[in-house]
Amino acid sequence: MSKKEFNKPDKQKAQIARQSKYVSTAKIEVKNEEFLMSLLDEKEDVLLLVLDCVQDPHNLGACLRSADGAGVDAVIIPKDKAVSLTPAVISVSCGGAENVPVIQVTNLARALQKLQKNDVWLVGTTDHATQSIYETDMTGNIAIVMGAEGKGMRRLTEEACDFKVFIPMAGKVDCLNVSVAAGVCMFEAVRQRSLQ
Repeated sequence: MSKKEFNKPDKQKAQIARQSKYVSTAKIEVKNEEFLMSLLDEKEDVLLLVLDCVQDPHNLGACLRSADGAGVDAVIIPKDKAVSLTPAVISVSCGGAENVPVIQVTNLARALQKLQKNDVWLVGTTDHATQSIYETDMTGNIAIVMGAEGKGMRRLTEEACDFKVFIPMAGKVDCLNVSVAAGVCMFEAVRQRSLQ
């Protein structure tokens, strides 16, 4: 066979095919704050994930995938300074974006106050915490609050949290990727709830 006859696989087409494997043909709509309020009215022991300005589509997609696996009721993201439901996010979520409602809020600090008024405890992860996630009660109405890549939570977001926790690290790295840390926290909540 000559070099001209040999057809190399088109890497770009193969990559698009792999990425589109999990993309739904249905349009996935971002929910609003009204949806959040109705969710809080209807459900007991709500488990929410709040992502403060996560900008990497791969991180948001991975968070949605883990949130679906953990049975999280909704993921809350701010409208500004954060990635939304892009095709890349939907692809990386491997179906998570279709199964877990994504609620986009205009003012995250105000949305956190509304959660607290509806008896939802805010558990934020930060380097400034003195309490381990494993020493924290993650049962009942809980919203796990995660900060952005590198910078962590914004000041007002961190101040709004009822509890500030850290994930114990045994190695030499300082912290985990936001999507990995979110998975650790969500599944610790799942573990604690399963013991009730």
